[in-house]
Amino acid sequence: MGLLPSLPPRFSSLPGASQRRRALVVAALAALVWVLRPLWPLVALPGWVVGGLLLWAVVELVRWAWWPRRSA
Repeated sequence: MGLLPSLPPRFSSLPGASQRRRALVVAALAALVWVLRPLWPLVALPGWVVGGLLLWAVVELVRWAWWPRRSA
């Protein structure tokens, strides 16, 4: 009886679950920064920081999709 519901098997127990979780977290963080960009604290960030975060998210998603980790 935790506060949050358990994650579906796709994100918790199936092979590659940790990569899917990481890709989801990175994409959510990048989207959050992009959506909240007009707020004061994020306006103070230089554009290259926001662009770098979005680029990092894209690279993580491409790595997850094209080169998945193989479990032994």
